[in-house]
Amino acid sequence: MSLHTVLGANGNIAKVVSTELHQKGITVRQFSRKPAKVNDTDELYPGDLLDSNAVSQAVKGAEVVYLLAGIQYKAAIWERDWPIIMRNTLDACIQHGAKLVFFDNMYAYDPEQVGKLTEETPLNPQSRKGKVRKQILDMLWKDVTTGKLKALVARAADFYGPDASNSVLNEIVINRMKAGKGAQCLYSSTKKHSWTYIPDAGKATAFLGLQEDSWNQSWHLPTDPAYSSVQEIHAILNKKLGTKLKLQVMPSWLVRVLGLFIPVMKEVVELRYQMDSDYRFDSSKIEKTYGLKPTSIEVGLQGCI
Repeated sequence: MSLHTVLGANGNIAKVVSTELHQKGITVRQFSRKPAKVNDTDELYPGDLLDSNAVSQAVKGAEVVYLLAGIQYKAAIWERDWPIIMRNTLDACIQHGAKLVFFDNMYAYDPEQVGKLTEETPLNPQSRKGKVRKQILDMLWKDVTTGKLKALVARAADFYGPDASNSVLNEIVINRMKAGKGAQCLYSSTKKHSWTYIPDAGKATAFLGLQEDSWNQSWHLPTDPAYSSVQEIHAILNKKLGTKLKLQVMPSWLVRVLGLFIPVMKEVVELRYQMDSDYRFDSSKIEKTYGLKPTSIEVGLQGCI
């Protein structure tokens, strides 16, 4: 039986990936500081991604490794920890002959190109977090280019889904409206935006890790091409919930003020371009290549309520 290792166990995507792999008859090894079983047959490896020896032991014997970790949403911590995490992961995969699936976001893309993002869009970040993402991507592709490693990058837009944690859409729109409160959004409610449904992202990430021809390239995970604005999502939810809840837009000055008291608000300021411009994430490559289709925003939102 094949063994696959999940680095960053029990997160939004990791749970779906683990379920999908188990259904394919693969044993899943869960690695994080406090891993928990998703499937009865899972192996649990407690450890820290900053510990190279622990990562090596977790990767040993695995055919495929999925780096699905999320760390504290703070630029200084990303700059300190992500290069170490990626180096430890790459070295372990190279040492043990494992293939690597890296789950990435859109931060490294050129902010001037957000109106139409494809796998060919240039990586030219202007934010601190985006520069970290490009740094660790450069590390990965260098080892691929020199033939040391087989890897792929699976990339999602802003995600949402049932019981999602660390999802902006869930936190300030979906969950608030479910609780009978008005929805909120940052900067603009009318700009088009791409939203990736977590079950779609997890299933497609696991799928890519099982293909023979998916390696050494980037993939955008299936994402609804409706590009729904927060205003449109707010209207859909009001209709589904039978409510008339209001939508509050936080202008830039308010976001800056809140950043003085709420750390995460301070961290989003540098990524304003993702929310005050039309932001379209195109996943036609994976749809055309493998026939994987995204869940519509209407169906996805229904799954969240």
